[in-house]
Amino acid sequence: MSELFDAVDALVASRSPLPPPAERKRLRQAHGLTLEEVATALDVRRATVGAWESGKTEPRPPQREPYARLLQQLAQLYPAPAATSSIAGSGPLRAAPAAAAPAEPAVPAGSAHDDAGEVTPAPAAATVVPAQSSAATPPPAAAPRPAPGSRPPGAPKTAAGTPAPARSGPFEHGPLLVLDADDGRQVTGYGTGGLLLDVPARSLSALVEWALAEARVGAVKLHPSGRDADPLLVLTAAVCERYGLPATLSDAERSAGRLPEDHKAVKLLERAGWQLTRRGLGPWARIYRPVSGGRRQCVQLCIPSWNALDDRAWGHAAELGPAELARVLGVYAHRVMTPVGSTAVSGLELMTALNPPTRASEPDQDGKRHSEHRPGSLGTQPVDPAPCEAIDGHPVLAPLPRFHIRGPEERLFEEAYDWARDLTDAECMQPYLVGIDVNLAFGAAANGAVVGLDAPPEHVTHPVFDPALPGSWLVDLSHVDLNRVKVAKEWCDLKGDLLPSPFTPTGERPQGPAWYATATVAYAVELGYDVAPVEAWVRPRSGRFLDGWYKRLRDAYVATMADLKVAEKLTPGEFLEAMGGHKGRDPELGIVLDAVKMTVKGGIGKLQEKARGGNWVPGQAWPALARPTWRPDIRATVISRARVNMHRKMIALAAATGRYPVAVLSDCAVYTADGPSPLDVLPYDRDGKTVPGSFRLGVSPGMVKHEGTQDVLWGVGVLEQLGADGKVANLARYIKTGEVTARDNEE
Repeated sequence: MSELFDAVDALVASRSPLPPPAERKRLRQAHGLTLEEVATALDVRRATVGAWESGKTEPRPPQREPYARLLQQLAQLYPAPAATSSIAGSGPLRAAPAAAAPAEPAVPAGSAHDDAGEVTPAPAAATVVPAQSSAATPPPAAAPRPAPGSRPPGAPKTAAGTPAPARSGPFEHGPLLVLDADDGRQVTGYGTGGLLLDVPARSLSALVEWALAEARVGAVKLHPSGRDADPLLVLTAAVCERYGLPATLSDAERSAGRLPEDHKAVKLLERAGWQLTRRGLGPWARIYRPVSGGRRQCVQLCIPSWNALDDRAWGHAAELGPAELARVLGVYAHRVMTPVGSTAVSGLELMTALNPPTRASEPDQDGKRHSEHRPGSLGTQPVDPAPCEAIDGHPVLAPLPRFHIRGPEERLFEEAYDWARDLTDAECMQPYLVGIDVNLAFGAAANGAVVGLDAPPEHVTHPVFDPALPGSWLVDLSHVDLNRVKVAKEWCDLKGDLLPSPFTPTGERPQGPAWYATATVAYAVELGYDVAPVEAWVRPRSGRFLDGWYKRLRDAYVATMADLKVAEKLTPGEFLEAMGGHKGRDPELGIVLDAVKMTVKGGIGKLQEKARGGNWVPGQAWPALARPTWRPDIRATVISRARVNMHRKMIALAAATGRYPVAVLSDCAVYTADGPSPLDVLPYDRDGKTVPGSFRLGVSPGMVKHEGTQDVLWGVGVLEQLGADGKVANLARYIKTGEVTARDNEE
């Protein structure tokens, strides 16, 4: 009989009455509860609670009854007002909310350089509108397209067909739209949060006009002195054909990276008064008119079928449906910035968006404000590097003889590790090779880095080394003996031949004077050795230019990992368990995660962009040199700090446990172990503490994750297969999958 009563109770609970979605959100916010707190209490995802409040989904047992009880108690504390005010605004682009999914808020984004380094016109300022994120909301279900003319052109709705919620601000429809066309050639814009818009434009020029005048797409600036992000329109292959563009580029067009200037679509844009940046009408096109009356008129196009979304950074994003692609790019736009090109270009632009070069001055005697330099930024003018910092072919090296090859005493070689050694007999007796990888290593190295700002470097001879002064130093570090170094200010005896040198990317001991960034020389002092620089190029005007950049990307990374159920402050065992298949829990957010990581790496690499194109000759300036962000010295500082951080962790582990790496590739180190887990390499006590200053398992940048495990016999086979001319194969390159390709064998 009791089982029957339980069944009846369960049946009643499955239909527990709930208030309307908007009321659910009001009650939660009235009590000061976050989505995360409610989700934790009910043992569901934060996005699930957000879907309940938006009306996308309804709670089901066993969560429905406790959720209903929570809302009932909150309703007693916070009764609904007697009358509900109507939403202000009217017109075809606004509608009253009705159980619709909230579109993602308009988010800050930066200014836009193109891949060739060309700066587009400056935009007008806009007021920042703070908003709550719902970036991780699951993708909306597909909905049938409404019949043409069933509502005013451009009227918003959600993927479920209900009116979209009205939002204030100039960018109420979010940072971007993915445009798709049906068989009837009706174009629909898929926005963030499940928003759908009918697109009335019948030509490419009309589409640009509509995006600026009616679409209400874009994102507010990241910094009060910055610029609003331009609307981003992502065109599917069907929409390309609808607007007279090829679905894919020909071989010649793909090689040029754009359509030819005499293409019909380009001519029609020019006839309508629109201009293109130097990169033309390509995968990432920027269409604009000169600033008029302080108003910026510029629209960004992204064309995935033209390979705008490189699979090395965006995985299979180009193959997603329009709603799913809008979600992926929308989450990235919200957490990082509206993409303006490759992840490398976006990473570089994010630096300027967060730290703009100019600001508005105080009013003059006539009450007018003027543009002035912002302290702490890189300024508006490019700065020539020191001769030792310039890459081959740079104009500052023009006096050198042709075909001159510079060595370490003439050129700064600050690069990531690529070092490996043979296994010792004792290591061959252990069964496993375990790889550990540092999270966002270059991002962590950028945090707190002091770099030169907007002034050229100053040359000094026989200087006293100052670890607080950014620059490049010519100094002999060959006397540093890794057999005896200071670890945590205590002298330790180590097996130096089993460790890479911290002063060269190859890990080989330096043979004489060489150029080093400040962080590298400071590390030699930290290890307990005196230094005597011969000369230096230093930058007294300095600051922590990259701190905001790191913080934004760090937050994006950690938030996305949390959505994939890999949270901070997990125990080592819990972290390893959570990392198992984490991208498979939400493949779309897995794409975002990879894009964030590539934004960090690519942004640092873009600081030293090389000349491209067959017409360039050494000694001639190339477009990237016109950017204030062409700064090889900043890149060298970050890479130097990343390599030093890696070495510091390795010697701390060696001093405490006697374990030494057998291979290091950038931010990945490989160790032999008695078991297959990183816990078999890294010592943790019962309280979850490990060796201070060494590797720690966790999700935060600078901490490490499991890269992969292989048998030692596999490693011995790879060393025998690829070893040639005394060079040892780097096992860290293959530890993740264990696959060694024929190309690797040839190399």
